[in-house]
Amino acid sequence: MNHRGLKDSYLFERIFRALKSFFPDDVTKKRKEDPFWVLVGTIISQRTKDEVTDEVLEKLKKRVNRPEDLAAIDETELEKLIFPAGFYRNKARTIKKVIETLLNEYGGKVPDTLHDLLKLKGIGRKTANLVLSEGYGKPAICVDVHVHRISNRIGLVNTKNPEDTEIELRKKMPMRYWKDYNKLMVRFGRTICRPISPFCSKCPIADLCLKRGVERWR
Repeated sequence: MNHRGLKDSYLFERIFRALKSFFPDDVTKKRKEDPFWVLVGTIISQRTKDEVTDEVLEKLKKRVNRPEDLAAIDETELEKLIFPAGFYRNKARTIKKVIETLLNEYGGKVPDTLHDLLKLKGIGRKTANLVLSEGYGKPAICVDVHVHRISNRIGLVNTKNPEDTEIELRKKMPMRYWKDYNKLMVRFGRTICRPISPFCSKCPIADLCLKRGVERWR
């Protein structure tokens, strides 16, 4: 069986119900976070393992409380604070530019609209949508590598890049699922729907999946 012929709204309901039941802790039950730290954390997390990102953020939070604190740190010190995150020099430069814009144009407050977030130099749609969903609790679809890959594998979309995936998911997915979709897909992608040789034998939505691109599975 697969999902061909099912209405989009019913299909997403099936997927969410199955995945939320599968994971013992509710990964979507998460309190709203400080938009400032969501923004900074997402910049640091790019091409960096989660455990390294967590370590770097913990170190940075001991030194910084608000945007003004980051503005007062010179770029060299910031590089040391966010090391060993990947591309830490580029990320330090991006963070400094973003903070400068926040202070000069937004009074130190992280914008709460997609339009204004995308005006920040170095901020793309993934980061902007994550700030909206996790920082402000607004409906937004954050498409990272997990969301793009799994959405195509299941057959929910047929797209070539994350931006197109976001556009197609916006058309098909009921808005009530938007802000939780990323958290579910990330957890699902790390544990079951792995990039290579996924665990299809214990997948809770195997009966709905088209298995696009899956050449071998466990």
